[in-house]
Amino acid sequence: MNIIVCIKQVPETTEVRIDPQTNTLIREGIASIINPFDMYAIEEAIRLKEQQGGQVTAITMGPPQAESALRQAVALGVDRAVLLSDRAFAGADTWATSYTLAAAIKKLGAFDLIICGKQASDGDTAQVGPGISVHLNIPQITYVKKIEEINIDNIRVERMTEEGFEIISSPLPCLLSVVKEINEPRLPSLKGMIKAKKIELINWSNNDLNIDGDKTGLDGSLTQVIKIFTPPPRRGGQIFEGEIHHSVDKLVDLLKKDIT
Repeated sequence: MNIIVCIKQVPETTEVRIDPQTNTLIREGIASIINPFDMYAIEEAIRLKEQQGGQVTAITMGPPQAESALRQAVALGVDRAVLLSDRAFAGADTWATSYTLAAAIKKLGAFDLIICGKQASDGDTAQVGPGISVHLNIPQITYVKKIEEINIDNIRVERMTEEGFEIISSPLPCLLSVVKEINEPRLPSLKGMIKAKKIELINWSNNDLNIDGDKTGLDGSLTQVIKIFTPPPRRGGQIFEGEIHHSVDKLVDLLKKDIT
């Protein structure tokens, strides 16, 4: 089984800086980690490989420093790693990002399954995974909490919903985005860390993918951030003391004044 995992390197801290010219994150000089949700995607891909055989390929788009995220994925059990890095990719929104990742997946060749984390901690859009499936014209199942059955032709999963879960079947190839309930990520092994240090990563630029530059990076983004600002602090609340029915009356009177 040929499995592809799409991962992202994100800032380890919530104290991020924004480039005032492009309104994008400044990643230089900030400690980075693999997006937490992507750790569950990596783990599930490795478990499937251990059950079904085959190989797992991790792919990420980012600056050269994203190489460390790929090497960490290899240390966990991933077989191949692909870094998409080019100034032409910088500033991409979710559409341009998914377009570029889909182009790289096409270049890799035949696959059975793509696994992504539910969303990235620095964007929280949950759009890139579904976007990849659209560009590749394959089925997608989001918020997957358990893979019940998989064979060379089909997959059946439990998909988390607000009310509980759904059982969904899909033909392969397809794309899954997974939630943290699906597994418990492992720690890297000594053998994996040695392999990660020695492995030769696949590095592709815009020219290697042979794609339209107008569809990548900031220029190819269908959405743009016009302004970023810190919201004003909330006003202090008001505490009502005394008997409950008196407090309720005071609250109702206050709400009526705000409405009028």
